[in-house]
Amino acid sequence: MTAFRASAQYQTTLAQLAEKLQSDLSLPAVVGISGAQGSGKSTLAAALVVQLQQRGINADTVSLDDYYLSKAQRQTLAEQVHPLLAQRGVPGTHHIQQAINDATAVLAGQPVALPQFDKALDEPAVALPAQQLDLLIVEGWCLGVKPQTSAELAVPVNQMEQHEDSDGRWRRYVNSQLAGPYADYWQLLKPLIWLKAPDWQSVCRWRARQEQQLWRTRGCGMTDTELARFMLPFQRLTLASWQQLPQQANMIITLDQQHSPTTLTVK
Repeated sequence: MTAFRASAQYQTTLAQLAEKLQSDLSLPAVVGISGAQGSGKSTLAAALVVQLQQRGINADTVSLDDYYLSKAQRQTLAEQVHPLLAQRGVPGTHHIQQAINDATAVLAGQPVALPQFDKALDEPAVALPAQQLDLLIVEGWCLGVKPQTSAELAVPVNQMEQHEDSDGRWRRYVNSQLAGPYADYWQLLKPLIWLKAPDWQSVCRWRARQEQQLWRTRGCGMTDTELARFMLPFQRLTLASWQQLPQQANMIITLDQQHSPTTLTVK
C-alpha cells in the first residue's frame, strides 16, 4: 500500500481530486468513496483529508464499516432473519440510521461524533470526540450500489449462496435494505468517487494483504481459509458494482492489477 500511495500517478490523481472537490463543492458536504475490499478507499480518504485540510477545509473521514452492528446484534439478526447475517459486511449489518443521522448533521453544520469499529475484535469501539466539519468523506465497499432485480437475485453467484441461501432469503433481505435505508444514505453522498478494481481475483488478493497487515500489527486476524469464506458474501454486490457504478459514480479511478491508478474519469 505504501508503494501504491507514493507513486507519481497516485499523487497526481490525489491532487486532481482535491482540486476538483475544493472548486466544485458547496460546503458543508458529504463525499462518498466506493470500491471493493482492499481497493484503497481508506488510504485515499485519509490522503484527501490531509490535502483538503491544507487548503483550509475542515475535513475528516469515516468508513461505512465503522457503523457495523455488534456481534450480539448481528446474532439476533441471524436468529430472526438468516444465519448469514451473523457475519458483518452486507447491507443490513450496519447502524444505517446512525450513518444517515451523522451525514445529515454534517450537512446541517452540526457537530458529529464519528463512530469507530475494531475489526480485530469484531466489535464497535469508542466514538471519536464530537467535531464540526466542513466536509465528511465516507468510504465503503458498496456505496452507490442499487437493489437488483428478481431475475438477478435468482441466480447464485457462488457456492455459499447455492448451499447456504438456497431459497434466496438472505439475498432478498440484503436487497430490501439496499432499496430502503441504504438508498436514502447514498442520496446524501455527493459526489460519489469509485475506485474501479480490475477483477474479483485482484479484490481477494488485495483483501488478503489487509489481513496480513492486521496480523502484523495486532497479532490476530483471519486465517487464509477463514478469509476465503469471509469474502463470499461480498461477491454478489461487488460484481453488481461493476455493472452499475459506471453510470452512478461521478468520478471513476481505474486501478490496474498492481493496484496503481491508470485513469481518472470525471463526469
